[in-house]
Amino acid sequence: MKKIITIDGPAGSGKSTVSRELAKRLGYVYLDTGALYRALAFKALQNSMDIRSEEALALLCAETEVTLKNQDGEMKVFVDGRDVGDLIRTEEVGLAASILSAFPVVRNKLLNLQREAGAQGGIVAEGRDMGSVVFPQADAKFFLFADMDERVRRRREELTQKNKPVSQEEVCRDMQARDAQDSERRLAPLTAAPDAVLIDSTWMDVAQVVESILLSISAENGE
Repeated sequence: MKKIITIDGPAGSGKSTVSRELAKRLGYVYLDTGALYRALAFKALQNSMDIRSEEALALLCAETEVTLKNQDGEMKVFVDGRDVGDLIRTEEVGLAASILSAFPVVRNKLLNLQREAGAQGGIVAEGRDMGSVVFPQADAKFFLFADMDERVRRRREELTQKNKPVSQEEVCRDMQARDAQDSERRLAPLTAAPDAVLIDSTWMDVAQVVESILLSISAENGE
């Protein structure tokens, strides 16, 4: 039986890369749930909407069609039929997504979409509340974390590779703001589920983290 595996953690902890690689190793579908919130944030910013206004966000949710399509083992996000792809991978969109994700109207719109994607199992769902809220019944839950310096280094390197050079101070400032927003919001804050396996990825590369997760799953299955 194919499982639901959740991987949560803050920005820069390595959860996206690890989740994508884990899904490949298992032959599962990879679901980046953060992309859903980024997609709505992108549209809100494009339309100069107030992302702190519940009324404006209710209108955004009512007028926006968000869909997921499985393409080569990865769930791609479409907004009103448009593949937003790399357009949602900016720091500005990430911070906006963190803000609007605190509103019930936004989370309610996307919750069923996420659960439907994982209904048949065979999925690695990555985000900030996958194990605690979206898939509390998941077969295996993991929470990745790393120290701030390493997280900043990773994020800055990622942006540089995308020809979006940014200073270490700017990345650190944005990441601290994002952490505060994600952890302090009242609705579905960033937190490790009580039954999640905690993994400190500070001194581990992607392959080591993936192997650690696979070993944990095998041990749980008694293999």
